[in-house]
Parts: sequence; C-alpha cells; structure tokens
Amino acid sequence: MTQLHYLHGKPQVTADLRTENADFIVQEILPFSPTGEGEHHLVQIRKSGFNTNQVVDMLAKFAKVHPKEVTYAGQKDKNAVTEQWFGIRIPGKDTPDWQAFSQQNITVLQSSRHSKKLRIGALLGNKFTLTLRNVSDTAAFEARLEQVLKTGVPNYFGEQRFGHNGKNLTLGRNMLNGGRKIKDRKKRSMFLSAVRSNIFNLVVSHRLQTSGLQGLDGDCVMLSGSKSYFVADSWDDTIEQRLITKDIQLSAPLWGRGAALAQGDAAQIEQAALTGFEQDLKGLEQAGLEQERRPLMLEPQGLKWQLADNTMVLEFILPAGSYATSVLRELVDYQDVQQIAWQKMVAEQSEQQASAQAETGQGEARD
Repeated sequence: MTQLHYLHGKPQVTADLRTENADFIVQEILPFSPTGEGEHHLVQIRKSGFNTNQVVDMLAKFAKVHPKEVTYAGQKDKNAVTEQWFGIRIPGKDTPDWQAFSQQNITVLQSSRHSKKLRIGALLGNKFTLTLRNVSDTAAFEARLEQVLKTGVPNYFGEQRFGHNGKNLTLGRNMLNGGRKIKDRKKRSMFLSAVRSNIFNLVVSHRLQTSGLQGLDGDCVMLSGSKSYFVADSWDDTIEQRLITKDIQLSAPLWGRGAALAQGDAAQIEQAALTGFEQDLKGLEQAGLEQERRPLMLEPQGLKWQLADNTMVLEFILPAGSYATSVLRELVDYQDVQQIAWQKMVAEQSEQQASAQAETGQGEARD
C-alpha cells in the first residue's frame, strides 16, 4: 500500500488510529428487512475484541448447530467496535433466547426470523465512525477533507485484504505460480482474492499516476450503482458530462479469463501497469475467475467531521466491499496503535524463541 499512488500527494498530517477499540466503529447496513418468519434467524450483534469467526463458533455452540449453519455478510475487525449481522439456520426448532447470548463485549441488539440465508456480500454498505487522536495539523487535515469531498479517493483494496505483512498475497502468488496446492476452499478463495486485488490496485495506481482522472479512448466505464458497463470508444461532450454528473464511473479490472474489457488507449495503460505480473494473470485465469470491473474511485457518502483540540472524529458510509483505511490513507499519514502493539508483541516473542533455542543449543554443546 505504501507504494500506491496518492491522488492528492502523500498527506503530511500525522495522527493515531485505534488507540482503543471504540476509535474504530463499524455498523453494517442491510439492503432488506427480516421477514419475521422462516428457518433462518438473523441476529445483530455489537462486539469488541472478537473476530467474525470467533463469534460464528460461539453462536453455533449456543444454538447447538454446526458452524456451517452460521453465516454472515462480511468479515469485521477484531480490534474495533462492530455491529454485525449473523444468520443461523435452525429448521423446525424453537426460537432460542438470543438475548441470553449477550456477554462481556458482546451484545445482542436485535433478532428476527428470516426466509433466506444470509450470504457473503449481502450488504448495502457500512457506516464508519473513526476517531483519530494526536492530529498534527488540524487545519491541513480539514483542507484535505474538503478535497476528498470533491473528488473521492482511489478505490484501493485495503491492507486487510492481503493479510499481516502481505502474507495472503505471498501465499496466493506461490499457489498460482506452481507452489503448494491449497485444499481448504476458504483459504484458497482468500489467497485468490489477494492476488486479484493486488492486480486491481496496481492498475489503479498506474492509471492515476499517468492519466489522472481524465477519460481515455477505450475506457470500460460502469454505470454508477451498478455492475453494468460499456466501452467508450472515444470521449465526446455527452460522455464527459455523464462522468462529471457521476452517472458513469471509470473502472479498473478484476482479472480473470476472457478478453480484457478495456480497449484502445485505456487497454495500453492497463497492460503497462501489469508488465512483470503475467504469471499472476495466467494463474487467475486458470483458476476459473472471469473478467470483471470495479470502480476506479470511491466517494464516501455523508462525510462529516468534528474537531476537538487535536482529535478528529469522522463519519461516512461506504458501499460493501470498500475500505475505510483506503479513505484514511488519502486523508492522513496515520499509525494504527493496536497494529504497532501487535507487531511489537510478535517481535518480542520471536526474540524470546530465538534466545531459548540458542540456550538449548549451547547446553547441548556443553553436554
């Protein structure tokens, strides 16, 4: 992420993120209301200090069902306060007392029966409330916020997509380039997504660095709020106006098999960005993924902020699949306090293990 292009230049303002879990609040927005009947139970939970998979296991045990019967629309961070929906299939059984599931750092907000399974991606979006502390220059921060209001930010996949220190990306590239086969379907999907997301980020970064936000002949443009697209062979006043009024959006590839969707000048820009990554592209194609597109830019909705001394509280809504950290990246050079603490702990544990191994080796040598 550090090498990706900044639309407005790298921010000079610094700040601390996630000094505590409550500094990062996420609330899921469902695109539907529960029907009130059916074999699926939708439960909205507020949690802190637990990841999604941990709650899945806890719900399965509470409801006395297999963990495969517990679903969710999206993964949520452990080091945050999140309001997340879970679906539990309990056919032909009485309704559990879901309120009894509440415990320390987990609160059941509401529950209802529903007629359909809750599936991955079944979200309208997420609302974020983020608190940044020790802001070095509040005036410059507000000026950057005004810029983002006008233009949005690059729609990069966030660091979470690639795992700690990019581990998912490394394992995914190894898997596609002839390394160890991954039998676990969830892990395989996660690694494929990391490689595909990296390709997208590379194209977005190169496109913005070389061409900015201007339209290019052969652009594959998407209808706003839709996955539908068409190729703009050339740009005239009508298409330019549609881009200005945000009826259409520029896009970048989610790589897969089949002909690349962009053409002409736009295709040349995308191909130039991916020089040296031919093996990754081939691997994604052979994995059975199809060519798709994703918006080049991301516009936070309802963006507002509140300043108190050197603390900034931001609120905004993003569509499903977008990353709050990609918004923050364009706004401020932040450090994730809890991530730094975790890295320090891992480093200390590694040092202790190395020291213990060295002492063991010395003891064996004396013997």
